[in-house]
Amino acid sequence: MVFPFKGLEDFKIDLDQDHELLRTTIRDFLEREVRNKVEEGERKGDLGEVRERIKELGLNGLDVPQEYGGAGGDYLSLLVTTEEISRVWPSLSTFFLINWMFTSALLRFGSKEIKERYVPPVASGEKIAAFANTEPGAGTDVAGMTSVAKKIDGGYILTGKKIFITSGDLADYIIVTARTSPPSEQRWKGITMFVVEKDFPGFKVEGRIDTTGLKASHTTEISFNEVKVPEENVVGEVGQGFKYAVSSFDYARTIVAAQALGIGQAALERMVRYSVDRKSFGQSIASFQMVQQKVSESMADLTTSRLLVYWAGSLFKRGMENEYIMAASLAKFFATEAAERIVLRAMTVHGGYGVTTSTGLERMLRDIQILKTYEGTNDIQRVSAARHFYRKFMGLNV
Repeated sequence: MVFPFKGLEDFKIDLDQDHELLRTTIRDFLEREVRNKVEEGERKGDLGEVRERIKELGLNGLDVPQEYGGAGGDYLSLLVTTEEISRVWPSLSTFFLINWMFTSALLRFGSKEIKERYVPPVASGEKIAAFANTEPGAGTDVAGMTSVAKKIDGGYILTGKKIFITSGDLADYIIVTARTSPPSEQRWKGITMFVVEKDFPGFKVEGRIDTTGLKASHTTEISFNEVKVPEENVVGEVGQGFKYAVSSFDYARTIVAAQALGIGQAALERMVRYSVDRKSFGQSIASFQMVQQKVSESMADLTTSRLLVYWAGSLFKRGMENEYIMAASLAKFFATEAAERIVLRAMTVHGGYGVTTSTGLERMLRDIQILKTYEGTNDIQRVSAARHFYRKFMGLNV
């Protein structure tokens, strides 16, 4: 039974040798150049020189067409890259996630002029991007935003505050959503998407936000005080920004699931390695049945997550939008919670060492809490997957 899909072919995963070559290239680079900088970077709250060193891999524009200065990779390449980076440093993968959201939104919804102006510098790594949608009073409720953009001759005057904005203090270019008309019965209408440059007068970084995890990722609050935005910086159609933003979150959702996959992989590796090295009662604890149970349960969680993540990515690659949106929600809440279970098992296997900071496991646990929250909380993903299923496959609004 494959309901609601058409057949078994819809469950095909489109990974190939090019993806494997990409994976090994990134893993080698991370082990050689990045791993020994992670703990210091997390303490300092910054990616430091790694942000510059990793440019040589061309990851900033990994899925950007070559005509816009990118590598021309597919969506599955993003997932492979994200998993491998997150296995070593999840904060670094979040930096790329936001840049990819920016270029993807412009490529899918922007004019030719806006693509040519803003995509190549971000794709090359010359410029840094941010995506500002969440507000102090509007997170999951995107339509509840209160930022306003008033029309004037030649453009708009933008006023409002955005919060939990990754790279907000680093970004040269920021995608911003704001209301260009008052809310109506259909609350989603009247929101428009813009590109704002950091040098536009009135833009201000209010400060960084100290989060439980992803410490080296810059989470910020930013504000716009009567920022004049040129009309040509409108992304797509006026009033359609809600749709563009939601579509961007759909795009990002499976990438977040791939972040969890990388963390789960790292935790499993540490659990297994410790179980072999640790001796108790005269033998390796890998011979204890309770340890074996935790390893096998973690392998099941990780394998299921990997299949979900790359299956969802394959649906996106094939343009199966309805199937993808549902699968992305499933992958996001399952993979993040599976990774959390794996980390907790690894901490248990480590015994007393499991509650120290030296193993890196507590950092993984902290990072996962953010993965469970951003790009749509897990509770919302459960609701969204079911509602999308009823609406698109059953013709029923619930």
